[in-house]
Amino acid sequence: MLYPPNARRCTLAALLAAALPLAGCVTNVEDGTPDGWEQIVPDEVPEIAAMVPPEVAADGVLNVGANPPFAPFEFKNSSGDVIGVEMDLARAVAGVMGMDFEVSDMDFSMILPAVTTGGLDAGASGFTDNEERRESFDFVNFLYAGIQWAASPEDDVDPTDACGLTVSVQRTTVSDTDDVRPKSDECEAAGKDPITVLAFDTADNAALAALVGRADAYSADSPVTAWAVERSGGDLELIGEMFDAAPYGFAVPKGSGLGPAMAAAMQHLIDIGEYQRILEQWNITTGLLDQALLNEQPVGGQ
Repeated sequence: MLYPPNARRCTLAALLAAALPLAGCVTNVEDGTPDGWEQIVPDEVPEIAAMVPPEVAADGVLNVGANPPFAPFEFKNSSGDVIGVEMDLARAVAGVMGMDFEVSDMDFSMILPAVTTGGLDAGASGFTDNEERRESFDFVNFLYAGIQWAASPEDDVDPTDACGLTVSVQRTTVSDTDDVRPKSDECEAAGKDPITVLAFDTADNAALAALVGRADAYSADSPVTAWAVERSGGDLELIGEMFDAAPYGFAVPKGSGLGPAMAAAMQHLIDIGEYQRILEQWNITTGLLDQALLNEQPVGGQ
């Protein structure tokens, strides 16, 4: 059985707080944002606001779904607010479109269905823009990242030859579906022991499994792995090279006018330098876009 939700996770995280203060279990004296952080919400750009579909603009709020903790993209502070670099970007995009911003904390697997049914305007939860997802959704790209493994410095782990090891992942992420499970299948096809996959509902549970030794390694999107390693007090280290680089994106209904509107807002943020400033506040300096992309295709600037 996997770790039970929040209670056991927070107990373990509290015991290991000095080593890895995982998001979602922060103490009541920390707000979770980096030193020097400030909220950046640019002014409305009327011509971009006019692009927002009427059914989305009707309530004046951009409603997105996220599944914290997935630091540094989305996690909760000590007040229970969902924060992170992706929330900052989505809020800034909403501001350019003349809208307020609201986030719903929900299970990762339920976000895209809610976008499909109209319960959400967009999904903003570290979604990798891949061909399979693109069949049903459009993606307003905001960063390129890949898969990165981490493990204890004391362990000799090779991500390209992990047969017989136990690897933790967040359930239904690309690390689960496109990395570890296919590698396990390859192990079995070669007559070797499969990889034991520990799949958790949240990224911090998966990182914690590697930290306490329940898993031999942890696989996640590169910024998420780097965030966990940075806060592990040396108990985890990055191993191997980043691979399978792909774009992150806000997921919106396929063919919706919201995609071009959000992409135009993203282009405006790039043009005025606020896109770069938002990412830099979270110490993200690689994989940045120099032009707004919708499904990895350039869109016109404003």
